[in-house]
This record gives sequence, structure tokens and C-alpha cells, in this order.
Amino acid sequence: MKFLRLTEYFEQLEATTKRLEMFNILAELFREASPKEIDKIIYLSQGQLLPPFKGIEIGMSEKLLIRAISDATGTTTKRVEDIFKQAGDLGKVAEELVKGKGGGVSTDKVYEELMDIAQTSGAGSVEKKIGLLSNLFNGVSSREAKYIARFVIGRLRLGIGDPTVLEALALAQGDRALRPELERAYNLCSDLGLVAKTLLDKGMEGIKKFRIHVGYPIRMALCERLPSSEEIITKIGKAAVEAKYDGFRCQIHKEKAKVEIFSRNLERTTHMFPEITEAARNYLAVKTTIFEGEALAYNEATGELFPFQVTIQRKRKHGIEELAKEYPLKFFAFELLYADGKDYTEKPYIERRGKLEAIIKKNPVIEPAEMFVTDNPKKIYEYFEEAIERGLEGVVAKRLDAPYAAGARNFNWIKLKRSYRGELADTIDVCIVGYFRGKGARARFGVGALLGAVYDEETDTFKTVSKVGSGFTEDEFVQLKKILDEIALTHKHPRVDSVMESDVWIEPRYVVTVTADEITRSPSHTAGRDREGIGYALRFPRAIGFLRTDKKPEDANSVKEVIEMFEQQKKVKVS
Repeated sequence: MKFLRLTEYFEQLEATTKRLEMFNILAELFREASPKEIDKIIYLSQGQLLPPFKGIEIGMSEKLLIRAISDATGTTTKRVEDIFKQAGDLGKVAEELVKGKGGGVSTDKVYEELMDIAQTSGAGSVEKKIGLLSNLFNGVSSREAKYIARFVIGRLRLGIGDPTVLEALALAQGDRALRPELERAYNLCSDLGLVAKTLLDKGMEGIKKFRIHVGYPIRMALCERLPSSEEIITKIGKAAVEAKYDGFRCQIHKEKAKVEIFSRNLERTTHMFPEITEAARNYLAVKTTIFEGEALAYNEATGELFPFQVTIQRKRKHGIEELAKEYPLKFFAFELLYADGKDYTEKPYIERRGKLEAIIKKNPVIEPAEMFVTDNPKKIYEYFEEAIERGLEGVVAKRLDAPYAAGARNFNWIKLKRSYRGELADTIDVCIVGYFRGKGARARFGVGALLGAVYDEETDTFKTVSKVGSGFTEDEFVQLKKILDEIALTHKHPRVDSVMESDVWIEPRYVVTVTADEITRSPSHTAGRDREGIGYALRFPRAIGFLRTDKKPEDANSVKEVIEMFEQQKKVKVS
């Protein structure tokens, strides 16, 4: 496919905010793509070169892009900057200044050249990157240059989420009923490009036979929640009860001496946790494995586990050795997904747990998470109270005969958290979709409140649920302004559903954890909105901590969960 043809599809996608129309446009694009290029087309349409877990980034700023446009077009950097100030979009600047006829370059070729830019490193790499991008601009048309420029600095923003791609792939095959099988394959590898390539190369038979690949993170299973231990036992019967740790959820992949660690949002974090990497390399009685757990900072002298605010300091790119000495990590393993060629996701929990315990050799870093089996609600509640006293987050009950449900949230795993006096005692993760500038004292920060949304899994959209104006320090408000302005939009993002008009709309990228007095019904928000236009809202929401960099936008709580919490809250009030 010519890259010019791909940009025609990009223009159609950019022009619509209707989900069904977006499905149809993408389905048509996928039908036109060949098996050789389908993966690259999907990556490019989502503004990336490879899935996030591969850790490949272009590594070019607006300043470097301005220089590349300047070099390619013989225009002074000052002139490029002046046009940028007027247009506010370097894509439009490139479109105005690049005058080549273009149209002949293939999508494969553009992808390869962008990949070359991303992989250029070492001495003189900045100048090489600028030169490579300038050469690319010289071979394309103005329309192609617009989308290349936007892609390079992460401003493509076509609003294409993973569920949208899966839906369009099924539609392209002429049968939306294929979606669950495609989703199963995606949940096992977290790579939409690989799923699409497998589909076009091997058909649905290839998708049905799709298996786990070590080095490709499996999308993590998630918990439902219930307000009492009695309801948990009623729901799943005798259960395995695990401590719920408040740290970094990690998935460890080991293949002989090679170890990779992936975060909750499937980013590669291996370099951040050297002690876990070393322990996985030396203290597991298997050659190849994938397992999950929670990493927490702890006090070596007392064995006491530190709260998340301390553990989060370990998530950084520099100064890792010093921090590892100050705040060493303990890794509590709770799930085995794969071992020496055997897929354990299909096995019942109790078998997975038994094998997990068997493969961990005694060592000071990795140990099995606390767990016991019971059908006694009183024992669960007593253990829950003890866990809270020790600074843990609570408990998780797991159905003994359940498989590991990759990428799914269901009642195989149930989280018990405190719920009392009809108030909202649980926290909620919301995705920031816009901000309000603020009045009075807040005006000087530029941000007075955030517009928070929860995720609607059915429509792959974000529905508003709160304005969050408290919980941040003055310094954090200043930081928020700087961070959010980098992803500011001129209009509401196509995946955002809001009746409230934000002063500044932003790309859904960042998650923040909030607490609130309760969940109420409100016509001001769209989460769970009924035919009368009444949705759900958080009353007096307050931020806890800063941005959750370990979570993707889709990791925000769902509309369904908010409604369930509202119903549980009502039950508590009645009783």
C-alpha cells in the first residue's frame, strides 16, 4: 500500500467521532492491506512503531522536528517556528512547507525509515536523526509530510484504541462474531500487529491455535469486588485467599539466562529492578517461565513493607543502584502462567499455585504470596483486618477451579475492600481527559481542576465521572499544567464522551487515583448515563498521590465498576 493511500484513511478517521464509522473505515483499510504490511499499518495508525512493551521510541522533540522541516524545505528555523506559532500544529507546518509531489513511496518504506530514526543512537545520533527525517520529507507529498510530522512527535491522535482495532479486524473478515477469538490471541501476546499478521497469513485457524510467546507480555487478569466476605463465599464457594499487596504488579518472563519484566501497563521495566531480575535468573527451578506478582520496597532491618508512595520511587531510569540499596524490593509471586513449554493459564488456580510454589527456590527476594484456602467468611474477614493493620491493601479471593482469564475482569478473582456507613471507602482510578484553568488563587497555577473519566469497555470510550480539584500540592498543580499542555488538543478527543465543556481538552493518557465521599447520580456526567440523561458522579473527589505512571488510560476503573460500587454503597446505607 502506498503511504499516500494510508494518509487518506487517516484523514477519514480524523474527520469522524462516530465509533461505527471508525470501525467501517478501519475495516476497509484492513481489507486493503497485505499480510506483509498489516502489522505496520496497525502500529502506525496507533501512533507507534511497535507495541509499547518493545520500548521503541522515535526520540525526537518538537525542536528537532523543526530543524528537520527547515533542512528539508530550505526554510529558516525562525520561519518554521513562526508558522508553528500561528498554526499550533507541526503537522500543518510540514504540510505547508513540504512541496514535493510524493505519492510513490510505500507504507513499508516509510515505516522502515521511521524505524531507522528510532534505532539511531550513540555519538552524533541527534544530527543523524534530523538528516534521516529531512531525507524522508524530501521524498513525500505535503499530505504525507503532515502525518509523518505528527507521528514523529506523538501527535497523530486518531483515537484508535485496542478494542476498536479488534472490532475492525473482525468486521474486515465479514463476521463480528470472530472478535472473541481475536481478543483471546491478543490477550496472550499484547501485540495487535502480530494478531493481525497471523490472521492474514494463517486465517482463523491460525488465531485459534495461537499460543503464548515468552517475551510477549500476557494481558493481566483483573479483580471484581464485593463488600463482604460472606458475599465472596456465596459467589465462589471455597476460595484461595491471598494478601493484596500495594506495590508494582509485574510479569516476569525468563528464557534460560534472559529475564524481562513487564509492568501492569505492559511496559518493559527490567532495568529498574535488578535484584528481581537476578533472583529470577538464579532461583527458579525451570528454564523457561512466565509468572506474576507484586514488587514492594521493604526495610531490610525489620522486614516491614513500605507503602506504595515509597515503592514508587523505584520506578525511574537513573540512579537505580543507589535506590536499590536504600529501598530494596521483595517480590511476592502469586500466578504462574507458563513453564517449560506448558501453558498454565488454562489450568485451575490450585494447580497453578502448586507448581508456582514448587519452582521457587529459597532466596531473599522472590517468595510466594501469602495464601490459605477456606470457605469460612469469618476467617477471611479476620485475615483482611490483619492485612489492613500491616499496611497491606486488603485481600483477594480466587476461585480454586478457575483458569487464568488473561485481560479479563471477572468473579474468578474478587477483591475485598472496606465498605461502611454508606460512604465510598474504595479508591477509583480515573483517566484525565481535560482540565479547567481555575479561579482566584488557583488561576496562577493555570490548572484549577481536572476532568476525570472512567472507561467504557463496550464502546472503547471514556465517560466523565468527576471534576478533581483537591488533593494536589501547589507544586503538583504547576507540574500538571506542564505535563498536560504537552498533550493538549484543539477539540475533544473522539474517545471522550462528555456533556461538560473543559477549558482545555487533552489526549486520554494519564490516570490518577481519587477517593470521594460517595457516588451520586448526576446530569453533569456521562458515566452510566440513562435515557433521562442522568449519569454517575463522585461527590467531593480528592486525588491520592500524583499521576499513576504504571497504568494505561484503559486501566482506569470502568463504568460497570462505578455502577456496581454505587449499588453496593446503597446496600450498606440500607443496612
